[in-house]
Amino acid sequence: MTISQVPTAGPTQQLWPWPPRMTFITVRTPPTEPQAALSTLTRKHCLRSCSTAPRPACRGPRTASMGPTSSSSAWALAAYCHGTSLSLPRSTGCSSSATAPTQPRGRTPWARTSWVPIRVRVLASLTVMLTIFLVMTVLVKVDTSSWTYGFFAVTIVCMAVLSGTSTIFNSSIFGMTGSFPMRNSQALISGGAMGGTISAVALLVDLAASSDVTDSALAFFLTADVFLGLCVGLYLLLPRLEYARFYLRPAWPAHVFSGEVQPPQDPPSAPSAAPGSHDSCIPPLRPILKRTAGLGFCVVFLFFITSLIFPAVSTNIESLDKGSGSPWTTKFFVPLTTFLLFNFADLCGRQVTAWIQVPGPRSKVLPGLVLLRTCLLPLFMFCNYQPRVRLHTVVFQSDLYPVLFTSVLGLSNGYLSTLALMYGPKIVPRELAEATGVVMSFYLCLGLVLGSACSALLVHLI
Repeated sequence: MTISQVPTAGPTQQLWPWPPRMTFITVRTPPTEPQAALSTLTRKHCLRSCSTAPRPACRGPRTASMGPTSSSSAWALAAYCHGTSLSLPRSTGCSSSATAPTQPRGRTPWARTSWVPIRVRVLASLTVMLTIFLVMTVLVKVDTSSWTYGFFAVTIVCMAVLSGTSTIFNSSIFGMTGSFPMRNSQALISGGAMGGTISAVALLVDLAASSDVTDSALAFFLTADVFLGLCVGLYLLLPRLEYARFYLRPAWPAHVFSGEVQPPQDPPSAPSAAPGSHDSCIPPLRPILKRTAGLGFCVVFLFFITSLIFPAVSTNIESLDKGSGSPWTTKFFVPLTTFLLFNFADLCGRQVTAWIQVPGPRSKVLPGLVLLRTCLLPLFMFCNYQPRVRLHTVVFQSDLYPVLFTSVLGLSNGYLSTLALMYGPKIVPRELAEATGVVMSFYLCLGLVLGSACSALLVHLI
């Protein structure tokens, strides 16, 4: 576009006949060559970002400075509590990864994540989980000796439903948080580690103070009830937070071709797609998988190695001083050196990402560090794992070695997995952030399933 010179004397003239919603730019002196070039680039950028069709104004980059910050701390607290509730099924013996194969892979299940509004998915899954935990809490004090088979059937059904709903809640909350800045994703992921740490502390307290198994089970289920009820209340408060409303506002559909987002070019009078049509509600899966392939490999391999070692191998490592009869080398050794230490190290690793976020999402160092964790497998295998059938040699003749190795396992798992999970929704357009969060949660579950399945083989080799 050529900018004609404007006389220095006389009334001001408008250089560009922009629409009324834009600001008019006037000059009194002829623009210099750098100014003209800068104005041309600025106008081209805005024309690429905005369309004349009536829709929300240009939002610009998705950074924390573009949105309100008055209620960001409240939402971070809510995300932290929701993250804590993600680990509740695992704490009660029902891992959410058990139903990972039911995560969306094809067109129909993938589309279902968009057909059902995220508010319905989150509230429905939380309500079902809370109902099941309340039923379990009541059954703790019920004498089931007269209907053992019926009680077993009820327990299996509850576990299956709880596992499925926790998977839906997991993917939905990851997808929703993907639309927020990375510090909110970090709070959600750190909350998951806090749930594991709370469970490990509760286990130690139970071993030290409780003498009745029924009272212990009642305490665990009541804790889950409180956290799930808190999550329901916090989620219902989200629409009242300006910060949450800003980042949860709808985005126009993205047309993704070769990595670029093309805004709709139809005139305002053109009919739009029906709200329930496939083209308007199904996020494109292929570009998401292409963009997140590297990070997805990191997440899968991270949790694959972690699930290989913890808890199948690490819980069978005994103290070399077990014959002394001390409770610290017998009763409390595994809960301390395995469950509490791993979960606390995992929590610390995830929390560090709030201040340090290196390497970046495109760095080759990140997958290199992920692959380097494979060296932890022989280190744990040559600790005092018992019973040993094939590998009779114990290389590390000290209880300090499993403590050190577990700390490294937890720190690396927390730090690297949080980086990969946070980066995923941020390397795609905002319109695909929620769907990318669902994909990243599927990578997580896939890694857990593969690691858990192969851990039996690893134990057989020892």
